[in-house]
Order: sequence, then structure tokens, then C-alpha cells
Amino acid sequence: MLRVFTAIPYLWLLVLFLVPFGIVLKIALSDYAVSIPPYTPTLDLSGGWAAIKGFFAALDFENFVFLTEDDLYWKAYLSSVRIALISTVLTLAVGFPIAYAMSRAPDDWRPALMMLVILPFWTSFLIRVYAWIGILANEGFLNQFLLWTGLIGEPLQLLNTQWAVYIGIVYTYLPFMILPIYAALDRMDESLLEAAEDLGCSRMAAFWFVTWPLARPGVIAGCFLVFIPVVGEFVIPSLLGGSDTLMIGKVLWEEFFSNRDWPVASAVAIILLLILIVPIVLFQRHEARQREGEG
Repeated sequence: MLRVFTAIPYLWLLVLFLVPFGIVLKIALSDYAVSIPPYTPTLDLSGGWAAIKGFFAALDFENFVFLTEDDLYWKAYLSSVRIALISTVLTLAVGFPIAYAMSRAPDDWRPALMMLVILPFWTSFLIRVYAWIGILANEGFLNQFLLWTGLIGEPLQLLNTQWAVYIGIVYTYLPFMILPIYAALDRMDESLLEAAEDLGCSRMAAFWFVTWPLARPGVIAGCFLVFIPVVGEFVIPSLLGGSDTLMIGKVLWEEFFSNRDWPVASAVAIILLLILIVPIVLFQRHEARQREGEG
């Protein structure tokens, strides 16, 4: 009976990851065709063993070679990684003080503060992104407020810029940064800070030598939770970014739906997955080491 329960996660991974991955990989090794489905070859088991051998013989790596020859794709990958790194740093800069303040708040306030952090998840992701269009537009709330205060003389061009993309990403993924950092800081024994100050440390030194090392596991977890999904982000750069915003998720969508080139789109997705495997493996190893340390 125990083996049955332990086999369920592996079956889940097989059905929902390995099988779809195999299908995408097969399409990536196919060639574009004006047909339904828009690629060739297709496997026809009725043809027997000869048809199966012909099917595998027709697969090739031309789409992956094409990705290396067209600079659009590697520029999109580099741009996505750059935007993800900058967004992660910005999210950490905003999220750490919030998490620190939550961990130092009175116990009666913490549930309410936690509710405020989680509250955006109760609203549709698309609705929240569309709301930023109304805020950042030339006639939007932010420009109208700045004009009313006299800080600017004419509306700022905020929408359809990379600044809008960063704002949207930081706002959307901020809870993923706050929650693990707060969990790490909430477990910290405050008597350690008192002991450090009694030994002559200033508050800044006590924070750097005591609070930061204890918060570092939460910081690392939060950075991974933000960076990994942001690399493949599509909705935010499409709605808030302009034509100059180049991200691989946007390129993938255009290849799949606009160009209807499923083989190239599948090859783009495979390379993106390989890029994301590195931080995912690092994150898993970090979590394993943390569990071993707690054990």
C-alpha cells in the first residue's frame, strides 16, 4: 500500500511533465508544414515498423540550429535573463523591508499584515495587470496625481516602457519575495540581537552579523521564486511593455500564434526550459541543504 502512495507523485510527473515534454521535443525536431497539425512528420502506427523507422529518421535538429543563426532569439534570451535579474533585485529591495517590518510588528498585527500581502491573489492576475495600464497611462491616475501636485508640467511616458514592465513584475511577484523572507525572520530569536548589542555591536552591525545570515535562506528562496517565472513572463511585457521590450515569452507566443511555426516555437520552449533548469536545480539543492540543517 505504501508503494502505491509513493508511486502517485511519480505518475503525476510522468503524465503532467515528461509526456508533454516529450511531445514538445518531438515537435521541436519536426519541420514546418502548411497542414493540420502544422508540422511534419506525424507518427502513423498503422504503417507498421517501417513507418515508425521513417518517422524517427525524418526528425532533425534544424530548428535548434536556426535559433543559433538568428540573433533575435539569443538576444531575447539574454534580455529575458537581464530583465529577470533586475526585477529580482528590485523585488528584493522592496520586499525585504516589508518582511522585516512584518516580523517586528506586534503579534496582533501580523495576521492582518499577512492578509494584506496575500490579498492581491484574490483578484485575477489579468485584472491586476490591466489596472496598471489605467495607472501608468498618459491620462492615468499617476500622471494626473503628479500634475495635480505640480511635480511635472506634462504627462510622463510610463506605459509601453521597460519601467512599466519592472513596475508590473515587482508588483505581481512581490508576495513571492515577502513570504519566504518573513518566514525566515519570524523564526529568529530576538535575544540574539540583544546579545550582539550587549557585546558591543551597533544596530547596523547586529543586523549584518545576526539578522542577515538568518534571513539569507528566505532571501535565496524568494529570489528563486521570482527569477524563475519572470524569465518566461509573457503577459506583463505584452500589456505594459512597448515594442522595444524583448522577452522570450513574447517571442514564443508570436512564433506559436502569429507565425504558426510550432516546430520553432517548441525549440524556443525547450531551450527556455534548459535555461530554467539551472536555477531550479540550485533552488532544490538549497532547499535540501536547509532541511538537512534543520534536521
